[in-house]
Amino acid sequence: MCYKKMKKTFITKIPDKPGSFLKTVKIISELGLNITRVSYNNSIDTNTLFVEVAGESDDIKKAYSILKNDGFLFKEDNANVILMEFKMMDKPGILLPILELIHQYNFNISYISSQENSTDYQYFRMALYIDNPYKVDDFLKNVTNLCEVRIITYDKTEKNLDNTVFYISFANGAAKKLDLNKDKINDLISNSNLIMQILDEKNLSPYKTFEYIAKFADLLSKYRGLNFAPRISTRCFKDYTIHAIEPECGSNTYIIENKEGLIFVDSGFAIYKDEMVKLLSVMFDDFTNRKKTLIITHPDIDHLGLVSLFDKIYVNQIMYENFKLENEQRPNFREQYRNHEPYVKISKILSKYTPPLMQQLIVVDDLQQRDNTMIGETIINGLHFQFYNGNGGHSKGEMIITLDNIVFPGDIIVNPTGYTTEQKEFNQLAPYLMSSVNMDSKLAKYERELVQKKLTDENVVCYGHGAPYWGPSL
Repeated sequence: MCYKKMKKTFITKIPDKPGSFLKTVKIISELGLNITRVSYNNSIDTNTLFVEVAGESDDIKKAYSILKNDGFLFKEDNANVILMEFKMMDKPGILLPILELIHQYNFNISYISSQENSTDYQYFRMALYIDNPYKVDDFLKNVTNLCEVRIITYDKTEKNLDNTVFYISFANGAAKKLDLNKDKINDLISNSNLIMQILDEKNLSPYKTFEYIAKFADLLSKYRGLNFAPRISTRCFKDYTIHAIEPECGSNTYIIENKEGLIFVDSGFAIYKDEMVKLLSVMFDDFTNRKKTLIITHPDIDHLGLVSLFDKIYVNQIMYENFKLENEQRPNFREQYRNHEPYVKISKILSKYTPPLMQQLIVVDDLQQRDNTMIGETIINGLHFQFYNGNGGHSKGEMIITLDNIVFPGDIIVNPTGYTTEQKEFNQLAPYLMSSVNMDSKLAKYERELVQKKLTDENVVCYGHGAPYWGPSL
């Protein structure tokens, strides 16, 4: 027979005589249950003791029945204890409105602790005994207007507990790792809720949602600073050199170097801007003052991290319209797609994305748009580039860029067999959270097959993700 593990907090009333607590512990212990926390709060009642136990659900039911029959329980309920930490300014009276709010919701305090830390803030830890889990959502919304709140522990097996507990816990964890302010935390919570709603339609657990988003934040944070160690490769051609930078998270960045300057194709996540500038300053002499130009394969934010470094950014007309929407604080083309909207917004928050300015953009289109047809060409630093629109299967506004026999397909075709272990771990997150990384999977498959048929062994292919193919002679 399979038994379910769970936790339960009992509010016990201990008679004022020797051995009362011992008797309570014996009842619990003889059933094989583990006491995980004991809290005494004489502000409620000198005889009141909160006892949290863990064990098999059937054994907990037996303990409940015995304690009730022996008169050790106050009442029957489905309450939960949530341990919270409140961060507040260190000044007189600051705790009062929080205590008043707790009283307003009729929550019992089973534990409270505070300690000075030589800062302008105090951290109060309180365990709140909540007899109605549906009050949690409203309480947290109100208390976060008073101060920052961190959920430390709660009973995750309780199905009736409001999902806001998950949101607060997750968002504060991400905030600590990625230095997010309160507005960003609120946006993160809101969009996490949207993802949960979308995935709930597929009968997927909300726990999985938070697990994946938390992992997204963890990995972005993990590879910052000294841990930023992208795979780098370089190939020399007749008139130029191409450098490929493949970070652990985000798109590849390609840099075409000749005597006139540096031409970038895509540029990774914005969160790694400082790391990239430090790396580029080592790779290229006088990097800050060198002529730099950017070409974008498509307007996904993991390709746009360094846009602020460039005076000129080459895009097609659809990308131009996408960035115009963002500069007007309106949803971009991916955000207009329901399954992708919350993921894109979360990615913007966590990666610290800002769109390019409209005055930076140069539109390459000089012909009427036709799918898979050349839409324009231009000379940059003496090199001849050609531009071809995609069909929007992966991302609306995608285009393929060519230079001689070198092809930059963006994410129309990627190289998953060329992922590093770190890249593989990160790249598995987006398909789950967006249902698919493509805006139209059928169109994306058709275009991928079409492009692959046109490629030959003589082409050098600089994929948006995964190791580039440098050609047969290299």
